[in-house]
Amino acid sequence: MGRKEIELILPCGYGKDDLEKGLKSSLRIGEYSYRIIRKSLDSRKKDRIRWNLRVEVTSPDIKGGEKTPDPEKLIPVPSENRKPYRVVVVGSGPAGIFSALFLQQSGCRVTLIERGTPVEQRMQDVRLLDEQGIFTENSNYSFGEGGAGTFSDGKLTSRSKHIKKEKQYILEEFVRQGAPEEILYLTHPHIGSDNLIKIAANMRRTFQESGGEILFGTCMDDLEIRGGRVKSVIAGSLQLPCDYALLATGHSAYDSYRMLINKGIPFTTKNFALGCRMEHSQELINRIQWGRPALPDVKAAEYRLTSGKGDLPVYTFCMCPGGKVVPAASYKNQNIVNGMSFFQRDGKYANAALVAGVNLADLLGQQIAPLDSLKWLEELENLFYNLSENYKAPAMTIRDFLKGKSESPLGHSSYQPGLQQADLTALLPLVVASSLRKGLEDLTLRMPGFENGQVLGLESKTSSPIQVLRNRETGLAEGTVNLFICGEASGYAGGIISSASDGLRSALAILKG
Repeated sequence: MGRKEIELILPCGYGKDDLEKGLKSSLRIGEYSYRIIRKSLDSRKKDRIRWNLRVEVTSPDIKGGEKTPDPEKLIPVPSENRKPYRVVVVGSGPAGIFSALFLQQSGCRVTLIERGTPVEQRMQDVRLLDEQGIFTENSNYSFGEGGAGTFSDGKLTSRSKHIKKEKQYILEEFVRQGAPEEILYLTHPHIGSDNLIKIAANMRRTFQESGGEILFGTCMDDLEIRGGRVKSVIAGSLQLPCDYALLATGHSAYDSYRMLINKGIPFTTKNFALGCRMEHSQELINRIQWGRPALPDVKAAEYRLTSGKGDLPVYTFCMCPGGKVVPAASYKNQNIVNGMSFFQRDGKYANAALVAGVNLADLLGQQIAPLDSLKWLEELENLFYNLSENYKAPAMTIRDFLKGKSESPLGHSSYQPGLQQADLTALLPLVVASSLRKGLEDLTLRMPGFENGQVLGLESKTSSPIQVLRNRETGLAEGTVNLFICGEASGYAGGIISSASDGLRSALAILKG
């Protein structure tokens, strides 16, 4: 049986017959089977938007071309022929659940604790926040089963080039847990929040069926550490002994950060990003990107933009086509926004973060310790809440943001708690606001019509402002012999794929002993 890869260019809205016609024209053979291994949309020319496909064809009529995976480049299949370490995993986001499931299937005895609720209850709690402004501690858009990424666009991309084998394992596991198979071959795959909710529940059940224990409503309060070794994880009245502790608490758990720093776990400050979330009509974005309101069989237009016109670098982040803006506060007295979308991306609005890269020491003109960095960011998040003392999002039009004066009426929004007219340029640090303005001026020149939107604030959760110091060889937190801090909580990962990869790497390090 031979194998060959074929490149095809097909129009938007192509069908199975079109694909097979293209294959037959290229191959001129009879019996064959095929699978798509790469698919990307080429929209560089608005009058000729096409799909580019790479298709793997196998047939007895093809000579040679056999290909087998290199086992050295793959994540090993979990095996129970391992040492039965007792592992406590804290947090059920991508880093936590992937590491917990892999370790449990490899013969470890894993207890996973999650401060929030199961995803079914979490959905009810975020609905209360959206519709009635009722904030539920530990069960909201930040905390709960699946982590903050559960309510996102579910993008499965990563800029890291060194995690290819982990990424492939993660994508295949997502498909096993109910994700659409297209994530295996799309250039820019996404799952959508509706699928992530189901997948979070499915992964929980798989973990439990493998013998794992999961405790919801259980918040890590302390660690018992002796001689650099974590002896147990303490959560309320529970004391959970462990051979290894793996913390995947996310970057919003300020209380966990403070506990770890006060226990002597070394952290350092790092660059992060601040800004707002922009919202437009999705049809407007489609017209800007495609030159038309819609394309057959293409969900919604995306954009990714950068600008270096201001004092700080400005870029878009977490673009959610056909999605909505949500209140992403981790604690009751914060007002933070984020974005999410469903798999079909069929909502009326498009949103994306517009943020400036920030070095807090440069911003404040002095060196700043990790705890002070957390305090500074928390005070900014509180400032946005104190404006109205509710979860209405401070907002202004993009045109007014460019002028630095909030005076125009706000338009319709997907943000359910509602908007409050405010001058975001006065609420943000001066250099951040001026850099965002320069960036927006640049973007509107490149995308005429982009000024017809509005900005909502505050967007402060693109990444953590601090980073744990880790041993480069082992991945352990410096000064410890059995403590892993991974995912977005570590300050080294951002997004579903990089976080899950970080968790997998920690799990593999544990299994190596």
